[in-house]
Amino acid sequence: MKILLVDDSRTIRNIQKNVLSQLGFTDVMEAADGVEALKQIAACKPELCLIDWNMPNMDGITLVRKIRETDKSTPLIMVTTEAEKSRVLEAIKSGVNNYVIKPFTAETLSEKINATLSKLGVAVGS
Repeated sequence: MKILLVDDSRTIRNIQKNVLSQLGFTDVMEAADGVEALKQIAACKPELCLIDWNMPNMDGITLVRKIRETDKSTPLIMVTTEAEKSRVLEAIKSGVNNYVIKPFTAETLSEKINATLSKLGVAVGS
């Protein structure tokens, strides 16, 4: 399974990569902002995206909306410090499948990824 990590923090991307690796996901791409992510998505067609909200050039919520204009099915998980209920609802209305609040534990991220994929009928670890 191809996974795209979209976060302006290299540290966060590395943490996410380590968690994904523990789950058996090794085909992981990275983007530092929404503009870079759109290029990666067009070129590589990821099967899951973990997206930060606050990034330069194009924020995560704008990215989610742009993805959903043409792709309604790829699982999108917002991974962000934005914890207010209104923000969570905005993200869900924009098309995210799940929401993880930073800082997160490896266990939390793992649970959210597994829950998202199983809800969509995607085999975990494929």
